[in-house]
Amino acid sequence: MKAVQRERLAPRGDWQAKVERLGMDFHTFGGQPYWCEAACYAFTPAEIDVIEAATDELHALCLEAVERLINGGDLERLAIPETFWHWIAESWRRHDPGLFGRFDLAYDGSAPPKMLEYNADTPTALLEAAVIQWHWLEEVRPGRDQFNLIHERLIDEWKAVKARINPAWRVYFTGVLDEPEDLGTVEYMRDVCEQAGLAGQSLDIAEIGWDGKDFTDLAGRPIRVLFKLYPWEWLLSEDFAPHLLVGRTAFIEAPWKMLLSNKAILPILWEMFPGHPNLLPASFRRSDFSGPCVQKSVHGREGDGVCLLAAGDAGSAAQCIWQALCPLPVFDDQYAIIGSWVVGNKAAGIGIREDPQPITGNSSVFVPHYLS
Repeated sequence: MKAVQRERLAPRGDWQAKVERLGMDFHTFGGQPYWCEAACYAFTPAEIDVIEAATDELHALCLEAVERLINGGDLERLAIPETFWHWIAESWRRHDPGLFGRFDLAYDGSAPPKMLEYNADTPTALLEAAVIQWHWLEEVRPGRDQFNLIHERLIDEWKAVKARINPAWRVYFTGVLDEPEDLGTVEYMRDVCEQAGLAGQSLDIAEIGWDGKDFTDLAGRPIRVLFKLYPWEWLLSEDFAPHLLVGRTAFIEAPWKMLLSNKAILPILWEMFPGHPNLLPASFRRSDFSGPCVQKSVHGREGDGVCLLAAGDAGSAAQCIWQALCPLPVFDDQYAIIGSWVVGNKAAGIGIREDPQPITGNSSVFVPHYLS
């Protein structure tokens, strides 16, 4: 019997207007709610303690893996072009800030949480986790608590960024801003940055220029600090990628974070910490798994490139890794995955995504939680 509980309930009658006032106008996809109030998840404080401890432990393992990879000087297994290895290493040695990330965990309240992957570069579902579900809690479950320190921790981390830079610098926020979810996430992060006392400005990724020594905004001003909701692997494949090596822009997330957002980190972690209770066996070779397993593209996102393989299925060898199958817990015929947020190297809160299919994708809904 699962300890975590899924509870059904009636959505608030005007929930759409309420979440839109909080900046979430991407609450519905294809006529179906993405933000779901027809259910919620109830956790005990002890279960939250388990998730928090596992998240802190996993993040520490990941940082240890980055240190070993940087010192070893071999990032080839992560499908990162050698041209950028030294640049990434310098980012790590300068202690360039890693602001936030999200572990995807399988956890039913009984067995130890298992790491499925680490969205360490451009994690989404941020506004939903940090703000929307908190306001839901105050209205629908008044007097109850929630594992959610994300907003406050983000402000603290931006204050730490402010202490490291010229306070007169403007922080730019970029992504593909004609995508509603990306725009909502970027605007939320800009708002948090401004609450920390920094000036912010949003700029679509296509509007960033280059003047021969600096990346620039539309007015030709140099961009000194850039928060990007745009994956590092995409940036490295752009025509302007060589400018990254000589430009003076500080990036958030830092270049070293691309080592962790890459699913090739999964077999590397298993090699370094075999048998760890929060890790799943993973390998660069399909032949290491005789039974069912999961094939993942090194750079896949939102469920893309994830395939469930039965025993005997060969799969593909093109920039993939393989991971032991860990079925997600099922509640009311919904597969549930926990997104456990890291802000400033500490566990900061969770969000729940669920789907009638076992692979969590872009259309999987977000469901709030509370502490019972």
